[in-house]
Amino acid sequence: MTTMPDNETFVFEQPCPIRDVLDRIGDQWSLLIMQTLAPGTLRFNALMREIGDISKQMLSRTLKQLEQDGFITRTLYPEVPLRVEYALTDLGRSFLEPMQQLITWADTHHRTIVAARERYQSTQDHLRQSLR
Repeated sequence: MTTMPDNETFVFEQPCPIRDVLDRIGDQWSLLIMQTLAPGTLRFNALMREIGDISKQMLSRTLKQLEQDGFITRTLYPEVPLRVEYALTDLGRSFLEPMQQLITWADTHHRTIVAARERYQSTQDHLRQSLR
């Protein structure tokens, strides 16, 4: 809980700001959607095509969450047929650099992580065998 200068009190749903933000951007689709929007504005179906293996329901839900958090904008054009476009906000664009660093780190270390998982699994399998 934080008290503001005019004595208003705000209660944060998440007590930890790091966890609050990472829970949202660390889901399965948010980073991929923001990376896909990095070059510019896209319509819903174009996002679906670019991402490939996301359902319409999951894309819609994730876009709403990203919009709610201020990472993207949704612009509705009252045309027939209805046209909706999505774009990164300034906040979303400010996240591209740290996001790219994370992607680069993950790409650089992926083989090491996979090897560690395999070693761990092998150790666990061997331990289970020896306990029989």
